[in-house]
Amino acid sequence: MSVSSSAAPRTLPSGVPCWVELATPDEEAAERFYGELFGWSYEVRRDPATPTGRYSIASLGGIPVGGQYQAASGGQPEWMLHLAVQNTVTAAEWVEHLGGKVTLGPVDIPDRGSIVHATDPGGAPVVFWQPTETWEFASGVPNTFAGADLNTTDGPAADHFFSRLFSYTTSQIGDETIDYAQWMLNHTPVLYRYVMGPEYQRGTPAHWMVYFEVDPARGTDAVAGHALMLGGSVVVRPYDTPFGRTAILADPFGAVFSVIDHAVVTEGWGRAEVDDPYDD
Repeated sequence: MSVSSSAAPRTLPSGVPCWVELATPDEEAAERFYGELFGWSYEVRRDPATPTGRYSIASLGGIPVGGQYQAASGGQPEWMLHLAVQNTVTAAEWVEHLGGKVTLGPVDIPDRGSIVHATDPGGAPVVFWQPTETWEFASGVPNTFAGADLNTTDGPAADHFFSRLFSYTTSQIGDETIDYAQWMLNHTPVLYRYVMGPEYQRGTPAHWMVYFEVDPARGTDAVAGHALMLGGSVVVRPYDTPFGRTAILADPFGAVFSVIDHAVVTEGWGRAEVDDPYDD
């Protein structure tokens, strides 16, 4: 659900998704789950921003696909999106100016640049990353990042905040039953924003839904079944959308993510029988 590339330009455009990472209570078990599901391998690095000072880089075919770290005590297991910025200090200032909140940083990460953690005015967490010139991030191929939705209760506020930060243009793509918009840079969709409907419990916090690409030869249904065999769960059974056949899954610790097969598309918006993936 996003146009992205594994080839790194010298300078990433601001607002482009450039990384995803998992906070988990059990790093070893999470590595087994995602390693089996997506074929990822892991390498540990030093990171002063994590509770343990450790950070694992997941790779596929030698190209990084995301990160993983030990969640803080009491922290919720979750996938988090990073957006590229040219300067984290300036990004932090703009976050506060536009009604968001800086929750960490800016922090320099050895050999990886600088990050700042923040929340938008609706409470959605996000990480802004000023990467180094050696940045690499595999995406758009099977078992890598495919895109992300911001699920929120206030669409106009989210549109205003992120569009002011990154000069996104916004257009509605949902039908009359859903408020679903795409955010674009230079007429290219980079992210999507969804106003949570009745399928979510009242009070569900704003959050990102991260999507991973499915190999059409394997299929979304097979990936969902494999996740079950590995101790995960199927939050939303596979269903068809105009973007591709999708399923919402959770790893053994409850971190929610989606998988999508872009080769299987349908006209119009199907209605899946769903449970709130963030209902504890």
